[in-house]
Amino acid sequence: MQQRIAHVTLVVDDYDKAIDFYTRVLGFELLEDTRLSDTKRWVIVAPKGNPGCNLLLAQAVGEEQTSRIGNQTGGRVAFFLHTDDFQRDFQRLREHNVRIVRGPVEELYGTVAVFSDLYGNLWDLIQPKR
Repeated sequence: MQQRIAHVTLVVDDYDKAIDFYTRVLGFELLEDTRLSDTKRWVIVAPKGNPGCNLLLAQAVGEEQTSRIGNQTGGRVAFFLHTDDFQRDFQRLREHNVRIVRGPVEELYGTVAVFSDLYGNLWDLIQPKR
């Protein structure tokens, strides 16, 4: 049996605002945007050329879901974005005024910086050591 995680849900406040951030600022691809109802869409984004897990952008419905926007992991880093060119991607974050929380620093496993997305979710940008 073979299994893989296909999508991870990221709760957002607005589909279009989230699509703009992840595609324009992070350079992800919009893989799918299908309207399911008047208020619900199936929106998937992923890093360009990514054969692995994708983000399912899910617009919050109701008070409980809205309360989770930006803090789905209680303040821990939620997402780990590997890159083959740390400087290129770190510069892109800076050019778009993305909040850098920590770093960049050299660790045993590679170069890493922690940044915050438009909602406050924490991400590690990592260029793993070869």
